[in-house]
Amino acid sequence: MKTKTLSFAFFLFFSLPVIARENTDVIVMKNGDRMTGQIKGLYNGALYVSLPYVIQTFSVDWTKVARLESTQLFIVTAADGSVYEGTLKVPETEKGRPVRIEVLETPQKQVTIDQDKVVTMAWASNEFRDRFNGALNTGIIYTKGNENVQLALGSQVEYLQERWSASSTWNSSLSNSSGAPTATRNEFGFAFSHLLPWNNYYYSALSDFLQSSVQGIQLQSSVGAGIGHYWTNPNRARLSLLGGIAWQNTRYNQNTVGAGTQNFAAGIVATDLQLFKFNKTTLDVTGLLFPMLNEPGRIKFNMNATYYIKITGNLSWNFSFYGNWDNRPPPHLPGSDYGTSSGLSWTFGMK
Repeated sequence: MKTKTLSFAFFLFFSLPVIARENTDVIVMKNGDRMTGQIKGLYNGALYVSLPYVIQTFSVDWTKVARLESTQLFIVTAADGSVYEGTLKVPETEKGRPVRIEVLETPQKQVTIDQDKVVTMAWASNEFRDRFNGALNTGIIYTKGNENVQLALGSQVEYLQERWSASSTWNSSLSNSSGAPTATRNEFGFAFSHLLPWNNYYYSALSDFLQSSVQGIQLQSSVGAGIGHYWTNPNRARLSLLGGIAWQNTRYNQNTVGAGTQNFAAGIVATDLQLFKFNKTTLDVTGLLFPMLNEPGRIKFNMNATYYIKITGNLSWNFSFYGNWDNRPPPHLPGSDYGTSSGLSWTFGMK
């Protein structure tokens, strides 16, 4: 409980309002509408903007933007995987001609990108705290008939730099029903990724820590590294796939006969899939596959999936699914643990 409290406080700290930027960014839409405020970033085909006379951040369709200009720093990712950091400018173009984004990295270096090739734009503040973004998910179900309570909490936090990023995820679920033992599942993951010289390729180090009372897992620790590749499309989907090697230690509950502690060398396949529709829905699926090298044929798999439906501003409704599987569990232990939840989500930071 103390660990959960500290984690929750950590995430709340980074979700507090950050130091305000100047309201001098200019956005002009193709229908002629003009806005002056703050560009928060571009994510999933939506440009997030805040205006000094509007209470909350709102989003506009990126394909409907005709011009923009900002003296603030942004990290811009293109569809080919290239990344740039600089101020933004979209010069006025003739009607019918493609819109192009100019990224001014230095007074002597300027990069021009077609609008439909820009995947993301994120704040590149010199303030450490301003580079965080993420989400906090909650869900609870109560049934009076059998006094069943199901509680789910989750969070994602990401720190961005021009060529690298660090991220952490936390998912926790608890189910308590009258006459049945309490079932808990907790998973914490951390990943560090750095772009390679070849566009859309990266190397990554990651770790995953899992506890599942249903499967008798007291703590399963996985540490691995590998090479990955990004497949990107700013209007429909985003997919990354990584392959590498890992080490895994699983400590089962002491009252589990014949289990004890198991150590494995393993391969690792990690995937992250996002499907999105402008300003409406987002599906985020992550998975970790571990083929055991010193026990051929044994495979473990962890998965977390969340479907977001936007309500307003930074608030969404989520439907979540979690699961972990082992095709050769210790005797008398189940090979799977999975479940669903639904609740509210709140995003913060640059997204």
